[in-house]
Order: sequence, then C-alpha cells, then structure tokens
Amino acid sequence: MQKLQFESSWEKAIAIKDRELITDIFQNSKEGDGQSIRLEPIWEAMNYKGEILITVLIHNFTDTELTFQNQKLTYIEKETIIAEHTFTVPKLIINPITSTPWTFIFPIEGLIRKEICGNGKLEMETKRL
Repeated sequence: MQKLQFESSWEKAIAIKDRELITDIFQNSKEGDGQSIRLEPIWEAMNYKGEILITVLIHNFTDTELTFQNQKLTYIEKETIIAEHTFTVPKLIINPITSTPWTFIFPIEGLIRKEICGNGKLEMETKRL
C-alpha cells in the first residue's frame, strides 16, 4: 500500500497548511493506474534569482528505490517547454511504494522561457537500457 513520506528537512520545516495540501493530493493520486513513477504537481513559483521552482509529489509505485542521478526533467505548460535541466540530488531517495514531495529548482541557464503561468506538468525522461 502506497505511503506518504516527507524527507527529514521537509518534516521539520513544512507548514501545517502545506502538509494538509500535500496529504490531500496524495490521497487523491496514490493509485498507480499502471504507472511506475508519477510526478503529481503541487505548485510552481519563480524566486528572486529568476529560477523556476517546481514542487511535485513523486509517486514511486515500484518495488525498487528511486534516485535522481543525472535525471533529466522538463517543465511544460500548455504543451510548451518552459525549462529543462538534468538533476543529481544525492539525498533524494524514494523508497519502494512510497510518495515524497520535492521541489526541483531549474537554474536560469535551463530556462527556455523566463516566465510561468502555472498549471504545468513535470516530465521525467525515462532512461533506456
């Protein structure tokens, strides 16, 4: 059965309101529907540096750990690519049958467009063997 787990720094710092929102999103999206990995949008923002911050609930429906080592992610709004970047996040390890929220920060050099409208999606490049 899928479980919700917060990374330790999130566990200490997340606001109650945000925890409730993430828990609601988890409850409404925790079924795999045949998918092995799904990135469920939570929110997106732009920081003072002009970087795009995309927060998603990462669902790992598989029976193996999910890590982000040289993992290409693409942020898309209305079929338009807004940003792409290859992430290596050593401390982001998602256990089997677990969902974890995470914020990916797309640096300015990875932005194709310098503005966001919201309601986008984050796609993960699947690696071929």
